[in-house]
Amino acid sequence: MAERLTGIDVSEEPAAGQAMARTPTGVAAFIGRTLRGPVNRPILLRGFADFERAFGGLWQPSTLSYAVEQFFENGGGSAVVVRVANGARPCTLDLPAARDRLTLRAVAPGTREFLRAAVDYDGIGENEPHRFNLVVQRVRSPGSEHIEDQEIYRRLSVEPGSSRFVAAALLESQLVRVAGDVPAMPPDPTLSPGGRSLAAYVTANPDGDDGAPLTDYDVIGSAAEGTGLFALGSADTVNLLCIPPLAREVDVGPSALLVANRYCRDRRALLVVDPPLAWDTPEAALAGARDWPFSSENAVMFFPRLLALDKLRGRFECFGSGGAVAGMLARADEQRPVWAGSPADVAALRPGMRPLCAVGETDRVRLAHRGINTLTSLRSAEGLLATACTLAGPGAATPEWRSLARRRLALFILNSIERGTRWMLFETNGPVLWARAASQLRGFFGSLEQEGAFADRPPGERWYVVCDERINRDGERARGVVNLLFGFASSRHGQFHSFLVSHRAGGSRVRPVGLTRQQAETARPEDLLAELGQEPLARAG
Repeated sequence: MAERLTGIDVSEEPAAGQAMARTPTGVAAFIGRTLRGPVNRPILLRGFADFERAFGGLWQPSTLSYAVEQFFENGGGSAVVVRVANGARPCTLDLPAARDRLTLRAVAPGTREFLRAAVDYDGIGENEPHRFNLVVQRVRSPGSEHIEDQEIYRRLSVEPGSSRFVAAALLESQLVRVAGDVPAMPPDPTLSPGGRSLAAYVTANPDGDDGAPLTDYDVIGSAAEGTGLFALGSADTVNLLCIPPLAREVDVGPSALLVANRYCRDRRALLVVDPPLAWDTPEAALAGARDWPFSSENAVMFFPRLLALDKLRGRFECFGSGGAVAGMLARADEQRPVWAGSPADVAALRPGMRPLCAVGETDRVRLAHRGINTLTSLRSAEGLLATACTLAGPGAATPEWRSLARRRLALFILNSIERGTRWMLFETNGPVLWARAASQLRGFFGSLEQEGAFADRPPGERWYVVCDERINRDGERARGVVNLLFGFASSRHGQFHSFLVSHRAGGSRVRPVGLTRQQAETARPEDLLAELGQEPLARAG
């Protein structure tokens, strides 16, 4: 069932005495155009049936609808969808009120928001001339009795000073708002034809508009208003971010990719990028990749695009690969941990889909050198031992993050620790707290070690944890900041990826630090602080 996400999310976090909970790794977010549904509000879905109920299902102008379908068809289990629109207009609904009218406006824009309303006076006394009852429904189609949503408001009033003033009461509605002025008299009862005292409905006006195709600016949105990409700020967990093509023949532009990449960097997520439309052969992909201005250790691409059945057109069409790839990654995470690498079946499409073009072994290796993975069919996947890579490319600042498995392991560790140690903010900041937190982290790393996460390093050289007075000075404690320092083994012998997590009320920060295990565990306080640099400032994120 679809779940509406709000700016306040209540969830149970692991406490000090509990094993640290592991964050999920396969929740995919999709941003784009849909047939209907709320705009700039993240909705959590557990299957494509949820998408059909919330957003109307497949729609030819909506590349997002096909990407979400392919995500679930390829094994995805949880998706967060944000609908954005370009100039879409909501429909209105007019309720006669003597010689005036009460006009309602749909919350969600578009031509497929089929609303109707009924007014009655059941339970309203003759001495209450300003009150009325209102029922608002969304139906599946015009004239249909299949009710998808219904809201009932009793004892509403047209008096502005009333606690049940209609304009204020409908601010809580998921379906409508009052448009314009409220008339002095309540709306007339809606009766069936012939004047019988049977309830009837007033249907919405045909003045909704689906808007124009999306632009990069629609997808990017506004941080101040929480629109577009920034609407995901109220989503609790996102591991994979997909922005389907803006239209069937229009790629997502560099500006949207750059903002999405920054979001993924800050939220420790992975951006799943579609190959450009012009890359329709391996030769075209190799030529285009040489001049393509986007690379990132927090992004992944699988070439080529895919051919899949368009159920609305009844024929195979070309689609971006992002939705299917996100589903494959989520499916693989259910079968094996993220550090187990990317065996062939991760890049193998489910039946009913196939790569747009064949890619030979030589071209596959050359594409991988550029950070581009290759999709394959299920039959030909057997025996393929290619290791998936990120879009970091040959010039990556941290070469290890070219490996998709290693990068996803790092993101998983950072997210689990940042989230799993938030309980520290609710305890007294002192030695007892630090010891309990360090014990919890050691248990977390120990369990990963037992499962083979660091099998390429000898025991004792796989991870470390520091949480003591050296990194929790009096000044920071006075500001309500608590710090954790930890590291896990790099692919290079003797080296570690080290990070400092800083918690404070209002947000947390995770930042990399340049420390070895020996420095972290044995350095004097002043030397350790010098290595950490300036005093860490916690910030939201």
